[in-house]
Amino acid sequence: MTSGWTADGFGAVAAAFERNFTERGERGAGFAAYRDGHLVVDLWGGLARPDGPWAEDTVQLIFSGTKGLSAAAVLLLVERGVVALEAPLSKYWPEFGAAGKEAITVAEVLSHQARLPGTDFSKVDLLDHDAVAAQLAAQAPSDDPRAAFMYHATTWGWLLDELVRRTDGRSMGAFFADEFAAPLGLEVWIGLPESLHSRASTMVAADGVLADPEEVDPLRQLLRNPLLVPGADQIWNSAQYRSAGLAAVGAFATARGMARFYASLLGEVDGVRVLRPETVELGRREIRRGIEPFWGSEIAYGAGFELKTAAGHLGTPADAFGHAGAGGSRHGAWPSRGISFSYLMNEVRVASPDQRPLDLLAALAEATS
Repeated sequence: MTSGWTADGFGAVAAAFERNFTERGERGAGFAAYRDGHLVVDLWGGLARPDGPWAEDTVQLIFSGTKGLSAAAVLLLVERGVVALEAPLSKYWPEFGAAGKEAITVAEVLSHQARLPGTDFSKVDLLDHDAVAAQLAAQAPSDDPRAAFMYHATTWGWLLDELVRRTDGRSMGAFFADEFAAPLGLEVWIGLPESLHSRASTMVAADGVLADPEEVDPLRQLLRNPLLVPGADQIWNSAQYRSAGLAAVGAFATARGMARFYASLLGEVDGVRVLRPETVELGRREIRRGIEPFWGSEIAYGAGFELKTAAGHLGTPADAFGHAGAGGSRHGAWPSRGISFSYLMNEVRVASPDQRPLDLLAALAEATS
């Protein structure tokens, strides 16, 4: 059922990966890890689509795992002196200063403090970057106190993609492809080239994922995620979505590619490193920690990266950082151990906790303790 290999000492990780299929009904998935710049785990298995197995080169939509990639892109602009974290976003995107948003900083956007956790998608095409960015530029920040530190699931991407476009000229997807994917040889794309669509898995929503309950709370109405409502799985699997390159939720990758990306944040990989060590440290320096008002659980962010919380979504090491993706995927690194990892899958679940990634990361932690 599963394929791949592990280096000596990582056999328990392969066993945990196999158990996800035999005991937890995993549909299709991949898991990979690097240690000190070298691949030590590379596993895949199950079904990529109803009529085909998961192959070594299958690519997978990682939803908010994309945010770690986009955060690194913004940090590269910071490293080059093009962008300053403490500067207002309106310095680079003047239209964004409308409706009382002139003081919102780049750091606040990266750390989910922009007070723009949602927008009205009934008025704009989700896949039209220019239209959504213009709507967000004109939109007033929410005056609901809960919005002061609230996960910006989708809007985060348009805000930072527009920052990259205004300061560099390239889209987030093009910037990442040129500056990270090409030099590092990554199987990672923010916007999947049409020639690779045949390698993409078919996403499946488990029971309870796509729900559209009656809501009277105006902030919850604003937060209504167009990717998690009935019928959204048709969007996930569409050619248009695969190509769109949404900077918060639109990347496709192999687990091997994501683990290699995070390995490059810890040191050289095959002689290549894009971000300087001090830039990575800046990116994972805590900006804010607190309770997400609707989830009721702790969240913590640096400059776009998720940080360790009590829930341990990114593993047990205290210095864990990276970003999870909706439905179960996990991507990140443990600097103190020289470890990077990626788990991705094509069945989106709402279980909390989701034992699929947690058991894999527990096995990886045991192997590297």
